[in-house]
Amino acid sequence: MGKLTGGLRFAAALAASALLTAGCTAQIDAEDLPGLYRNDETGGEIRLDPDGTFTATDLSIDAHTHPANFHGQWETVDSSASNFIYLDIDERGIGEVSGIQLYVRGKGKVAFSTPDGSWSLELTKSTETKPGI
Repeated sequence: MGKLTGGLRFAAALAASALLTAGCTAQIDAEDLPGLYRNDETGGEIRLDPDGTFTATDLSIDAHTHPANFHGQWETVDSSASNFIYLDIDERGIGEVSGIQLYVRGKGKVAFSTPDGSWSLELTKSTETKPGI
């Protein structure tokens, strides 16, 4: 019985570990980030340019916001809690969101995270290029 209980505990710990790491973000390599990222379902896209600027087109970061176009500067942020891409949105007024965190998910994917920690929109890096990339 002791071996069975120990085996079940190990399996439960392994499953919990897998669940915890499944939501983790991938390491950020800023040189690999520039490019066009798309979500085929929503049609939204974001272009990260090598000069540190970005342009978002028809992008809705969650189910509660309407698609919008915006632009600004991006930079990678390495913190003890997590690594992410900070999108500093140009021309935002008082009371408006001035920045958004975009997380690298690995394998050419980036995603926005909602305050509850769930992933709201995932975009995949396109092999096509547009002017400026």
